[in-house]
Amino acid sequence: MAETLQRTPETTGTAEATRRLLAAWRGEIEARYVYDVIASRERDPRRAGILRRIAEGEAAHRRQLEARMRELDVAIPDVSTVRISPWLRLQARLAAIDSLLRAREAAEEDEVLTRYGTPTGDAGTDAVLHEIRRDERSHSLAVNEMLSAPAISDESDETSLIQSRLDRLLGREQHKNSSGWVSDAIYGANDGLAAVFGIVAGVSGATGATEHSVLVAGLAGAIASALSMGVGAWLAARSTNEIAEASIAQERRELETHPGEELEELSLFYQLKGLSKDEADDFVAKLSRNPEAVLKTLVAEEFGSMEQGKNPWSAGIAGLASTGLGAIVPVVPFFFVGGVTGLVLAFVVSLVAHFGVGAAKSLFTLRSWWSSGFEMTIAGVIVGGGTFVLGLAFSAV
Repeated sequence: MAETLQRTPETTGTAEATRRLLAAWRGEIEARYVYDVIASRERDPRRAGILRRIAEGEAAHRRQLEARMRELDVAIPDVSTVRISPWLRLQARLAAIDSLLRAREAAEEDEVLTRYGTPTGDAGTDAVLHEIRRDERSHSLAVNEMLSAPAISDESDETSLIQSRLDRLLGREQHKNSSGWVSDAIYGANDGLAAVFGIVAGVSGATGATEHSVLVAGLAGAIASALSMGVGAWLAARSTNEIAEASIAQERRELETHPGEELEELSLFYQLKGLSKDEADDFVAKLSRNPEAVLKTLVAEEFGSMEQGKNPWSAGIAGLASTGLGAIVPVVPFFFVGGVTGLVLAFVVSLVAHFGVGAAKSLFTLRSWWSSGFEMTIAGVIVGGGTFVLGLAFSAV
């Protein structure tokens, strides 16, 4: 008679410990990869150094997990078997650094609660996971601290260090969340695609999808959308730069003309944020040794920032090109066919493009690529279906 094998609490605990150790091991490899990539992109040496230390901490966690796996005679997989998804690789290299750090902070907190926070049934494994849990919590705190602290170009500069400590205390400084022209191009393509898809669907419904009518309307819409987006992006960037320049010039004149009043004003800003009068006056007195630091702080306090925006020409060209590219997609089928065939092809091509653009947006929003793509596809269905129905209604008038 076959002997029945029973799972004892010890074997159950060992199995759960093995599962958790392997999951944590893979997670540490993935986390180190992300932190290494972010550190290579970070321009502030202080922040980059912190990120590299966190990455090394993840590597140390991996070694702790491997040591415990050897004690349990658990086979350690080859590192090459840990697959970093292509999407995560793209996100790590393209998404805004602060967005990535917030995502990592959330992941660290989640790991503390789930991967390392619940017992496995194996005391030795629980002790290792508990120790790593403590480190992961410190990583989360370090990332949170980094997000609330400003970049410092020279750590030996006393004024910069004082400003850094104060900004961390008050949580005022916010880093830019821009990801450059790639994200702008994706959002431009999104606008062009949605607008012209609606035009093509509406004109198709009104005219019976005749090839010539839809082609002319679609091309006109694509050209208008591209030009409008390009000019709008150029004007927006130029206006942002002009406002920044005017703010700096105005504050510089006031600082040169009435330095005492401006320093008193700056002290009052910090008193309103919770510092005592003596603390605020002392800080402002030290800051006043560097006139440019005073100017920067005044502009930041009164206007939010003294940084200029994007280059107007690069913003305009990126907006025009990306919007035109997205806008031409729904029109392409009508270069070759018209009628119902052209309309069906236009809908299929446009919805596929909607999904692709939505998925691409997740590189910067850090959402799931499929949910972002699906959401964009549903929006395309609503826009295309709604304008097509309106076109049918207009044709009946």
